[in-house]
Amino acid sequence: MQFMLVLDATVVNVALPEMQSELHFSYQGLSWVPNGYVLVAGGFLLLGGRLADIFGRRRMFIVGLVVFGVTSAACGAAVSSSMLVAGRFAQGMGEALAGPAALAMIPLLFPDPRERMKAVGIWGGLGGLGGTLGPVISGLLTDVDWRWIFYINIPVVLIALLLVPRVLPESRMARAEHRIDVAGAVTVTGGSLAIVYGVLNGSSHSWGSWQVLLPLLGGFALLGLMVAAESRSPDPLIPLRFFSNRTRVTSNVLTAALFAVFVSYAFMLTLYMQQILDYSALRTGLAYLPLGIAFGAGVGLNGALMPRLGVKVVLTIGFFGTAAGMFVASFIDSDSAYVGGLLPGLIIVGLFTGVCLPGLINGALHQVTAEDSGLGSGVQTGMQQIGSALGLSILLTSALNYAGDRIGTGVPPAVAQTDGYSLAFLISAAMLAVAAVAVLALLENVTAKPRTALAEAPAGEEPSSGEPSSEEPSKP
Repeated sequence: MQFMLVLDATVVNVALPEMQSELHFSYQGLSWVPNGYVLVAGGFLLLGGRLADIFGRRRMFIVGLVVFGVTSAACGAAVSSSMLVAGRFAQGMGEALAGPAALAMIPLLFPDPRERMKAVGIWGGLGGLGGTLGPVISGLLTDVDWRWIFYINIPVVLIALLLVPRVLPESRMARAEHRIDVAGAVTVTGGSLAIVYGVLNGSSHSWGSWQVLLPLLGGFALLGLMVAAESRSPDPLIPLRFFSNRTRVTSNVLTAALFAVFVSYAFMLTLYMQQILDYSALRTGLAYLPLGIAFGAGVGLNGALMPRLGVKVVLTIGFFGTAAGMFVASFIDSDSAYVGGLLPGLIIVGLFTGVCLPGLINGALHQVTAEDSGLGSGVQTGMQQIGSALGLSILLTSALNYAGDRIGTGVPPAVAQTDGYSLAFLISAAMLAVAAVAVLALLENVTAKPRTALAEAPAGEEPSSGEPSSEEPSKP
């Protein structure tokens, strides 16, 4: 199911021209087909993760699945642009409820550190494959009818709804009574929504414009109020102690950086293949297959290396490797051949992104207690969405602005647009190299050393309070 949740964030990109033609979207309105999903998912993931802790992770996962399935059907049946955008907003809510709940159950189902690292690797791998294979599946289905990119979710959701109650135990906070902290819920959700909205506006407005600054400033002000409210609350929605772990915080920030680069790379490469190289939707989708295969290989490599070398070493390798891949990708030109021009970057970026992602998830869940597992998962998945939005706004805007400047000097549009993408890929390589240095400077080298397992009650019983997770930093 994680594959489908992440898939739906990227699957629409290849199909956007067909949607625009059939439903008569304006250019600005069309941007809300991908952005509406990201906005709601990114804004509500923190709250969704905490609700899973309070009301039950399996229960919120099921609720999220139902919302996701119903809204997928609504998107597929859309007869107007407004109906499709509304469906995508609601679909993002399904992701915000189901995604954190799913990840939160992994530390509880796999208390052994080595098994948990493998499970997190599989979970992250499935999500990453959903993101990388989105263009492939979209290209195949769009050749039939773009509506099938939504309808395909329905049987997957139905199968999950049949299996989940049978195979997953319920788990929640040990405290019998836990009141919803209304002030915390309003401020964290409002702040997250405002920040994501401001970042998304950065792709169509100047970063100094009120359309960007007002929501960003308002969002950070609301998060400041959240900190003040939570520090005084006897039963906070988001305990501030959660953010006291340096490895956890750094891993979440680095997750945003990785997704900023990776999602922007895939989006710009899709535009490059379709607009510059004149690839069809199907050919564009198939061109991404090596990226997906390399990503899967990277996840497998992570599973072999991380128990031995630890998160810090593996992430350093992964970020430097992905930076090298983006550097290679920057050598495209307006008539690049696939094998000599695109393929090397696709393989290197896919491989080392696959190495990075499971390590980041393990770092983000470092020493998260059983009671806070939903919160930890919500923060992690929320940073994925915020990073994706931030990357598209900054990197795509940089590419388009540079292309516009080049066109103004008399450079042919196709060459100028390609030069813009090349510049964005170089900036991405520099960002990832800085991230690799941050890994070396800030992360503990978390390894899978056995310690006390997470305590969790069997299905049908009230769970106990959680103990810290069993990952420990390796000794020098």
